[in-house]
Amino acid sequence: MIIGLRIFFAFVLGAMLGVTSWASLDTALWDIPRQVVGHPWFVASLFDAYFGFLTFYVWLAYKEPGWAARTLWLALILALGNIAMASYMLLQLFRLPPDASMEQLILRRRVAG
Repeated sequence: MIIGLRIFFAFVLGAMLGVTSWASLDTALWDIPRQVVGHPWFVASLFDAYFGFLTFYVWLAYKEPGWAARTLWLALILALGNIAMASYMLLQLFRLPPDASMEQLILRRRVAG
């Protein structure tokens, strides 16, 4: 399962980097036409995306023990979206052995002491 998730999130990261690079080379973010930015479906899609980012962040905040890491990842997720989320998942997945359980991925690691 862990190897499959590594492949999936590597694909997500690669696809997002590719499509973001392509879009950036074609049109600057601040050059999006006003009729697009004000369109109700554009606004609804942004709300949907950012609520998804914040939902993922709630789990990340549970998983990360320190406020510095939580704050950094929140900023990265809000700025980079799925690029940051896929990167976080890959970091978590590569810390685990290939035969790790889903519980080891999802739950907080116990701190020795």
